[in-house]
Amino acid sequence: MRRALSPAGLVAVVASLGVLVGALVVSSRSTEVVGPRLAGAAAVAPPLVTGDWTPPTAPAPPARPTSFTVADATGPTVPLYSAPGQASGEAMDNPTWEGLDVVFRVLGRDPGADDDPADDFLRVKVSQRPNGKEAWVRAADVSLRTVPNWIRVEIGAKRLTVLHGDTPLLSTTVATGKGATPTPTGSYFVDGLVALDPPHRAYGAGQVSVSAFSETLESFGGGIGQIALHGTFATGLLGQETSNGCVRLDNASITAVMDLAPTGTPVEIVA
Repeated sequence: MRRALSPAGLVAVVASLGVLVGALVVSSRSTEVVGPRLAGAAAVAPPLVTGDWTPPTAPAPPARPTSFTVADATGPTVPLYSAPGQASGEAMDNPTWEGLDVVFRVLGRDPGADDDPADDFLRVKVSQRPNGKEAWVRAADVSLRTVPNWIRVEIGAKRLTVLHGDTPLLSTTVATGKGATPTPTGSYFVDGLVALDPPHRAYGAGQVSVSAFSETLESFGGGIGQIALHGTFATGLLGQETSNGCVRLDNASITAVMDLAPTGTPVEIVA
């Protein structure tokens, strides 16, 4: 937006030029600035300030990463810590009750007291309630890898996009949760991939399990109320709020998402 300078703004401009010393008198009827002259100095025509001031362009937002670190459990259990070295008394069984390998999204690293990386602790996102849960795990209990892409789900726009950095790789219309069972917003990650062959009548060609949980359903269909991206044959309902919290895609799209989003892939669900 463009705007004209105020009298106060004129004072600041002239003062910054080093033209005047002492009190200034600003005419409210023009942009001329009148002030005293230094003794013995030649007369100098007062400067005129004309035109509009344009604010500087805001800096561009930082580019999205093109690589994200993921931790895979290597043993039958992974103890969780509330802080490096402080056990929480919780642990995650590997595999999960559904038979999926335990995976974490790595947020940071705390180096140990010595030079052995195995003694480090990793700050991670955990696929447990409450949504967005974080904990620490020992680096010795996991193996690290990276994933290249991330997923954005826009509830209002009814759109899912897979991106590499800021570059869209896939974008498709989706159905989201209805009023009584909304799709929860937040920052999550893919914690399981299940291809369905033959396709399931309700879940289509596959499921991409997400580390998000329904905020209204503690259980559903024999499960624990966990959110997934999954296929559907009811393509006429895409673009609507009609699910129990999951995100529905057409079957071709869910198959493509499974190829682009291995476990650990970040998932951002926004309003």
